[in-house]
Amino acid sequence: ADDSGDEEPASQSDKSELHGTLKTLSSKLEDLSTCNDLIAKHGAALQRSLSELENLKLPAESGEKIKAVNERATLFRITSNAMINACRDFLDLAESHSRKWQRALQYEREQRIRLEETIEQLAKQHNSLERACRGAPGLSSTSTGITSTAKAGSVPSAKGEASDEDEETEYFDAMEDAPAFITVTADPKHHRRSGSNLSGASEGHPEDWNLEDSVFESSNQSSYNESTCKDLLPKKRRRTRIPDKPNYSLNLWSIMKNCIGKELSKIPMPVNFNEPLSMLQRLTEDLEYHELLDKAVKCESSTEQMCFVAAFSVSSYSTTVHRTAKPFNPLLGETYELDRLEELGFRSLCEQVSHHPPAAAHHVYSKRGWTLWQEITIASKFRGKYLSIMPLGAIHLEFHSSGNHYVWRKVTSTVHNIIVGKLWIDQSGEIEIVNHKSKDKCQLKFTPYSYFSRDVPRKVTGVVSDADGKAHYVMSGTWDEKMECSKIVHSSHGSTSTEGKQKTVYQTLSPKVLWKKYPLPENAENMYFFSDLALTLNEPEERVAPTDSRLRPDQRLMESGRWDEANVEKQRLEEKQRAVRRRREAEAVEALEEGKDYEGYIPLWFERKVDALTGELICVYKGGYWEAKEKQDWSSCPDIF
Repeated sequence: ADDSGDEEPASQSDKSELHGTLKTLSSKLEDLSTCNDLIAKHGAALQRSLSELENLKLPAESGEKIKAVNERATLFRITSNAMINACRDFLDLAESHSRKWQRALQYEREQRIRLEETIEQLAKQHNSLERACRGAPGLSSTSTGITSTAKAGSVPSAKGEASDEDEETEYFDAMEDAPAFITVTADPKHHRRSGSNLSGASEGHPEDWNLEDSVFESSNQSSYNESTCKDLLPKKRRRTRIPDKPNYSLNLWSIMKNCIGKELSKIPMPVNFNEPLSMLQRLTEDLEYHELLDKAVKCESSTEQMCFVAAFSVSSYSTTVHRTAKPFNPLLGETYELDRLEELGFRSLCEQVSHHPPAAAHHVYSKRGWTLWQEITIASKFRGKYLSIMPLGAIHLEFHSSGNHYVWRKVTSTVHNIIVGKLWIDQSGEIEIVNHKSKDKCQLKFTPYSYFSRDVPRKVTGVVSDADGKAHYVMSGTWDEKMECSKIVHSSHGSTSTEGKQKTVYQTLSPKVLWKKYPLPENAENMYFFSDLALTLNEPEERVAPTDSRLRPDQRLMESGRWDEANVEKQRLEEKQRAVRRRREAEAVEALEEGKDYEGYIPLWFERKVDALTGELICVYKGGYWEAKEKQDWSSCPDIF
């Protein structure tokens, strides 16, 4: 959902609009009648004058002329009368038809309300059925440990729900649609098979896996130790809390029921459904586990490096599990910088480069040996009970020394229980990561939640294979907790499944943990479930560009808990943006009339180029931002706030 508020504020109901139109028509008709009377009056006077002229003793020739003029004046009067009568007929028609239109409109409106009520009713019934189902003793075997956590109207903390990406997409429950491979952990001494699935495999011994490279070894202590060693670096103290979220009650359904099937970036939404961060800041949050890329730099083998890149691509979803509020839709030209070059080795810059559709360009440079860039357009559709959010666009990652260039795309996010119950999020779909230099690939599958599945919820599985298609590693884990990888020592074709597909059996060494989610800070549930990094993103900072999200007034007011003022401010900003857009449209029309070229909106720090690998037009960083910051020369920045 987006809050660009791009639709002009809606006028009063269609009924009064119709009455208004009829009123205008009537007043115009009265004007015409007045004109008609005047024409008749002046016409009669003109004819009288002409008759008087005729009676004068004038030469025959001029008498003929006057007669002709008189005839013309008579014709003119007849024509103007006919025109007035035609106008009167038109108004009568408009009046009688307007009643038909009104009836049709009324019928449509009633049908829509009936439909809304039915959907609401169905959602409530579905919700209570789900609750009853969870409470049923016969099902406890399928959902071990779930029943106890189920709360009324909410989703068990361990589970989500199948995301229907589109009406046409079919999802099969995991019982039917098991993965195309089976993993068994091998004992390196005897190559003994043990355990039939990954959860069993995770009980192996790490010392079984003797990797030539120590990168995986160091990653075993992974994130937690990483955060303690960060404290050894001299760094600026950053904030660890924001004001608690105020308790305003507003029903999301009351706003969204008018938006079924619409593109949500065009619907003005109050800040009550937002979190006090912009989409640019949310995009920057993808870097929370940047140390995975720092470790990937040290990998000598490209398939090994792929494991870290895959873990990084999954880690960006970990923050979304409780984050059901939407970020602010950035204004056109809004920017966001995160300069952590000294502390963490990277600096990141985002800019909103398009407003319809909303698109943000992002560029990150790390002095530890990698560069990441992306342009993400968010497409969102509200489908009644749930909301689909489809991030479109490729993410590029290049390692400086090896030249390995990885490209992947994000999966679909689904927000459930829009109508009734507690909002919750699911991620579903597949990510294919390709290293365009070595041609290695990693296929990751995000399994949509299914109530009947015995699988762990939020499960992610995948295989890393080389250019020849030979599988080297199995990736497994969940997008909200951790990712592991297991080295494949042997693969064979297993038995054919009931659907006639042959499954591959991978014999692997014990899994290594590559990524583990940081715990949320204390009191996170009252601070929009922000992570430690998210809490610092909107912290005021000096020397940033005047277009930086930290300076956006409605977002700042919202963070301070002043929501009513934030809503007023938000409307002002949106109206300001609309005025600029109207001016730009007028300029385009003017240029067209004069036969000149009109360039349209041009981003400030990014430029559009065709990407050599994907063939897509993408906004890439053209440089200049950090230099402008150094000089504090922001003269080229637009005034957007």
